[in-house]
Amino acid sequence: MFRRLCLLVALTASAPAMASEGRDLCPDRPGLGTPACTVAPGEVVFELGLGDWTREDDGPQRTDTILAGEALVRVGLTSSLEAQVGWTAIGHVRERDAVLGTTAKRTRSGDVTLALRQNLRNPDGSGFSIAAMPYASLPTGGSGVGAGDWGAGLLVPVGIEAGPVSIGLTPHIDAAVDSDGNGRHLAYGTVAGLGFDLSDTVSVSTEVSVTRDRDPVGRTTEWLAGVSAGWQPDDDSQWDAGVNVGLNRDSPDLQIYAGYARRF
Repeated sequence: MFRRLCLLVALTASAPAMASEGRDLCPDRPGLGTPACTVAPGEVVFELGLGDWTREDDGPQRTDTILAGEALVRVGLTSSLEAQVGWTAIGHVRERDAVLGTTAKRTRSGDVTLALRQNLRNPDGSGFSIAAMPYASLPTGGSGVGAGDWGAGLLVPVGIEAGPVSIGLTPHIDAAVDSDGNGRHLAYGTVAGLGFDLSDTVSVSTEVSVTRDRDPVGRTTEWLAGVSAGWQPDDDSQWDAGVNVGLNRDSPDLQIYAGYARRF
C-alpha cells in the first residue's frame, strides 16, 4: 500500500497544470484541527514540520520530546478525494526524574500514517465545507517515538468560511494504541477553532481541543489551547509557527512548532 501511494505521488507530480482547478493553497498545517478542503486532481502538496518541541511535567518527572522532519504528502486523486502519507523522520525523547537523579534518552524514527480524505461539499474549502477522513497508522517507528502497534480512526472536518473569518470543527473517533504499545482502546474528541485573515498573505487562528482517552492503564481527558500563524509569500507555499498549551494535568504543558508547506 505504502509503495503504491509513493508511486502515485511521483506520477501525479508531472500531471498537467490545468488540473489544479485554480484552488487556493489549503495546507493541513498549522494548528490542532484538520481542514475539510482537498488537494485538486493532478496536484501534490508536501508539508514538513521543521521542528516540534513538547514538554510534559508530572511531579518530579519531566519529558521533553523533539521531532524533526514530520513529513506529509497529499495527492489529489479526484476533484474531491485525496490520499495522504505521513512519516516522522526523527524523534528524540528525554525523560528525567529529579528524585532519582536519572535521565533516559531515545532517538528513533516515527510511525507511518496513511489516510484518505473525501470531501462531501465544497472541496476548495469555500463557504460550508465538510469531509470524511479515515486513517491508519503503521507501527514502523522505534520505541518511545512510535506507538508500538497499529491504530486507526475517523475524522470529520467541517469548515465555515465567511470572508476573512473562518470556523473549523474536527470531531474524531479513534482506535488508539494502548500506552504499553500492545492493543487498542477507544478515544474520541473534537477541535474547535477560529481563523482570521489579517492580509492577503498572513493568517492566524485560535483553537481548543478536547480528547477523552480510555486507555486501560488510566482514563484521561486532555484539554489543549493553541495559537498559530501562517505566511504565504506566494500562491504555492506557506511558512507557519504555533504554540499549544495544556489546560489540565492530563495534557502536555507546552508545545512549540514551526513548519513549511509547498504545492507542486
